[in-house]
Amino acid sequence: MHLSPPAQRLSDLLTGAANDPTYWPNASQLSVGLGSPVSTSARYAIDEQTRQRLTEPARELVGFLLRAERRPSGSFSMLVAAGLAGLDAEVSARLAEELGPIAVAEMGVLLGWDVELRALFAETVRALPYGAPPLPGVTEWRSGLPGYLNFARTALEAAEARVAAIHAGEIPYKAEKAFDDGEKATIGRAVRLALFRDEPWLPELLDRLLRGIAVAPTQAKTLPSQGLLFEIARAVEDHPIPEAISALRAARQTTRHAGVPKQLDRMFKRIEAALVNRLEVAFRLPDGRVRQAVGAHTAVISTDGEVELSWWHGDKKLKAVPAAARREHPEEVKRLRELAKQTLQQQATLVRALEAGYTSEMAPPYRQLAGRPVTDRLIWEFEVSPGVWRSELGLTVPDVPVRLWHPARASLEEVRAWREVVQGKELRQPYKQAFREIYLLTPAEEATGTYSNRFAGHVVDYRRLRALFKQRGWQSNFLGPWDGGGDGEAQRLLAGGRWRATLDHGLYDEGYAVTDQLRFHRLAEGGWHQAPLTEVPALVFSEAMRDVDLFVAVTSITTDPQWADSGPDRLQDYWRTGSFAALPPSAEVRRDVLSRLIGRTAIADRCAMTDRFLVVQGDLRTYKIHLGSANILMEPNDAYLCIVSAVDPHAGLFLPFEEDGRLALILSKAFLLANDTAITDPSITHQIRL
Repeated sequence: MHLSPPAQRLSDLLTGAANDPTYWPNASQLSVGLGSPVSTSARYAIDEQTRQRLTEPARELVGFLLRAERRPSGSFSMLVAAGLAGLDAEVSARLAEELGPIAVAEMGVLLGWDVELRALFAETVRALPYGAPPLPGVTEWRSGLPGYLNFARTALEAAEARVAAIHAGEIPYKAEKAFDDGEKATIGRAVRLALFRDEPWLPELLDRLLRGIAVAPTQAKTLPSQGLLFEIARAVEDHPIPEAISALRAARQTTRHAGVPKQLDRMFKRIEAALVNRLEVAFRLPDGRVRQAVGAHTAVISTDGEVELSWWHGDKKLKAVPAAARREHPEEVKRLRELAKQTLQQQATLVRALEAGYTSEMAPPYRQLAGRPVTDRLIWEFEVSPGVWRSELGLTVPDVPVRLWHPARASLEEVRAWREVVQGKELRQPYKQAFREIYLLTPAEEATGTYSNRFAGHVVDYRRLRALFKQRGWQSNFLGPWDGGGDGEAQRLLAGGRWRATLDHGLYDEGYAVTDQLRFHRLAEGGWHQAPLTEVPALVFSEAMRDVDLFVAVTSITTDPQWADSGPDRLQDYWRTGSFAALPPSAEVRRDVLSRLIGRTAIADRCAMTDRFLVVQGDLRTYKIHLGSANILMEPNDAYLCIVSAVDPHAGLFLPFEEDGRLALILSKAFLLANDTAITDPSITHQIRL
């Protein structure tokens, strides 16, 4: 049996095969206009005359779907057609036979809505293929739908009760059969809604549910529902909270399946990165400090400075895990080691969340962090009177507005003063704050209007670039030699998800990529809209540019000292020019630090600083070490000197920051070349004596 043309058109429209607003002749398109933030491919609003025209095609379509063994459209689209046809009861009865109880309950909620609202809900579900990021505003919009919030809690309670019944033996266990596909999707929507709203009842319920679906009630290595476990993990990635992450980690430890922990570990990297964009909840991360008796010894996880798991016997700190603890409490020792690793990751996430607070449009809840060691090494500002901010080291809790200090908001004198404090106290800050770079809009960028070319055209190591994307919270597709795989973009959300920076890049050659334009988009009216650079908040612009500067500084082929001999001829000019070019802000800060450090070293009288170089006077020649690439030119003829690495003779010299290793590398080369007559490496001495 085939559908008539009107019924087929309705089917195509509801399933997304047709979105042309002129698709329906002599009738307005079936569309929804509810003022929602959802940007959909169709808008659904029906007048009575159009509804009457659609009744017969809808009846035909519903009848066809009820008789079909396999329906071409989803259940939600079927509910839309049922509403147009007046066949809710028939469709409801049929779906109850095919779907699990939790999915049926969701259908029951939709049956209480008018056809327009059903259609928009169906559109938001259809617009989310597997693995796609959520549409902006969808979860927020669903939270306002009649009855849907209450349903979400009921659905999760029903899921948890079913899993408990399976473990109690009340429901026979079948691997991967605890929930059908429709129920997994329904539960995923319910979890997203509760996570988005940060519902107080969710953490305990979610912890029980995840532990239950992660392990079989028998000794089998299977799961009641691996699919639901990963669906919930994807929901947590969309709307992370610390408690949900902890529940997922507990499930990871519980499962006996060999592949599930590996998959979850990959997801944790994305989830932890996403948590940074939810500052209102990210600061609830546990402080990680632990003091626990293990037999006759005490295990301590401290977060003062670096995260450390130490073992004590009374007041004596031991050099290693005591043999008695390993022998008598092996599982507890293993758990504490895992907890220390988890604490290290949590501290890294917390530090990234603090950095992300710079671009927040609302003051993050910093007071949640009072008393934590990480705050003692940061500079804070307190509003002592309207518009007047005073900077202090360490987070106190006076009853005044507080924010993190940023050099872009300070005078040059204040910046210099704080750099002296950090250097003088040998204070290792959790992230680069006192010596942080500032990026201001240039006249060239004002002229281009909507994009920046400041870091475009650099040839970079693609593998290292991808690693930095992940480290700094940028999402990107993988480039490769397939159709459409040569060009891509990396994106990072800023300002709590209200702004997005996009870096275009493409494949240059096997293993290498080339950077392109940086653009900014603002979230408004449920979608992303490209913004002129002059409208981008100053700190949003500066922090995004700082990341891109780091990408280029670390991954550019100009930082590879061996490229001069091994690189393709067509890139030699680029390498020579870039290796000794004008300094970007990151290298200018490095010059400032080196000017402070060199005077405290034994080679101070042999060094001088210029605009681009640290000049080192050896006994054989004079050397110019570029402060960006760390590459070296030798006077008097600017001959290139290739030194891949150098022994670190300045051990114990305090470095206030070291994001990319370049500062230590430059110092190592300076110490080596200041005593060039002692160099014995023939690959170096041969170049010097030419």
